[in-house]
Amino acid sequence: MSERTTEPAGLPHAPALDTDPNAPGDLAAFKNAFRRHAAGVAVVTALDAQGRPVGFTATSLASMSAVPPLATFNMAKSASSWPAIVETERVVIHLLGLRNRTLAERLAGPNTERFVGDHWRVGPYGLPVLNNVTSWMVGRIVERVSVHNAAVVVVQIEGGGLGEDDEALIYHERRYRALGETL
Repeated sequence: MSERTTEPAGLPHAPALDTDPNAPGDLAAFKNAFRRHAAGVAVVTALDAQGRPVGFTATSLASMSAVPPLATFNMAKSASSWPAIVETERVVIHLLGLRNRTLAERLAGPNTERFVGDHWRVGPYGLPVLNNVTSWMVGRIVERVSVHNAAVVVVQIEGGGLGEDDEALIYHERRYRALGETL
């Protein structure tokens, strides 16, 4: 019997990344594909061990289960907010609309500037709740699954609130965008 090769014959090669032309083929294929995968935009907030607000923009939010109500998000363990997510019991997950683009950019920016201003308030359990979002949910972290240099965080939703409805804010091709025509 012949040994299987690690790369099947005829495996297509991804175009080089414009940001890193020397990236390995598997990384280029992964990044090129996910840049074309439109995703809704969310922000996750929490408190660090000293009680300071932390947060980050996330496009990996997903519903896991309705009963019990579970949501998941993924994050790199190298992210500035990761130590707080490891230490905290609860988070707030905010769903953003088109009017929240600058909020998404702020929470994706330098971590020292994310909570400077009046765009948030103290909510349940003392957690930071962002103002004027389309909806938010507070939940208890029930699992942190470590996968290589990242983690999947599972949150059981305990409650939340609704803001004014808005057009969806999506992230596609490394830019925030509005949805196009309704089909």
